[in-house]
Amino acid sequence: MACTLACRREESDMSKKLDFSLEFFPPATAEGVEKLRAVRSELAVLGPDFFSVTYGAGGSTRDRTLQVVREIREAGIEAAPHLSCIGATQQSIRDHLAEFRSMGVKRIVALRGDLPSGMADPGEFRYASELVGFIRQETGDEFFLEVASYPEVHPQARSYDADVRAFANKVQAGANSSITQYFYNADAYFSFVDAARKAGVTIPIVPGIMPIASFSKLARFSESCGAEIPQWMRRRFEGFGDDAEAIRAFGLDVVTRLCEQLISGGAPSLHFYTLNQAGMTRELVHRLGLAK
Repeated sequence: MACTLACRREESDMSKKLDFSLEFFPPATAEGVEKLRAVRSELAVLGPDFFSVTYGAGGSTRDRTLQVVREIREAGIEAAPHLSCIGATQQSIRDHLAEFRSMGVKRIVALRGDLPSGMADPGEFRYASELVGFIRQETGDEFFLEVASYPEVHPQARSYDADVRAFANKVQAGANSSITQYFYNADAYFSFVDAARKAGVTIPIVPGIMPIASFSKLARFSESCGAEIPQWMRRRFEGFGDDAEAIRAFGLDVVTRLCEQLISGGAPSLHFYTLNQAGMTRELVHRLGLAK
């Protein structure tokens, strides 16, 4: 029997691979720059939707961030520079937007950011919602704006509900999509999405995925950013001691299962925090069948 139009549309939808994106940080050394170029080339063949590039506290990595973004754009790949507003002025943000425009950047990750140690003046912006609103005021719909969200609550939030309201304010100011802080509890993500929808948020909420190569490093970083490592995971990792291969294998299995839960639950795409390493992210993308 001939396939109907509806049938063909369903087959097309089923064959379409979920989008994913990858995040880098700007290297501080010449050796790191060369390494990132190799990593970027290795991961580019997987077909990510875009690469994002982080931005240091108070703009401390500004030039290095722009250089990485420039190279990504020259390779013909969409790049999304991070842009934080703490410590910034309206004019400095205008200057950044002009630089992004000159490089053909169409997507920005708009963040509040952290005030560098020793810097007392927060600048002319207090919240990411103010940055998003200012970019919209200056450039209209020229840029696709990503913002951050926190399924396990921002560490400085007064309460869960206050954090959801702060997220809704960023969306109301003009955000197009959101990338979450990483997490290892799928229920935290789905609960946050439900709360955001009840608050009127309709934009995509993309899970941030952190591969696990070193448990000791993950534990230190999670403590500083407020991401929870479930107790059962912590005990298993601690039981491996210094067995790096066992840690890597278990970490891949844990994150693969997490991503499968997120995908089956309707996550719109996935955003991988690569830590400027190719191996773990490449393996996860292949395991999940996302490579294009």
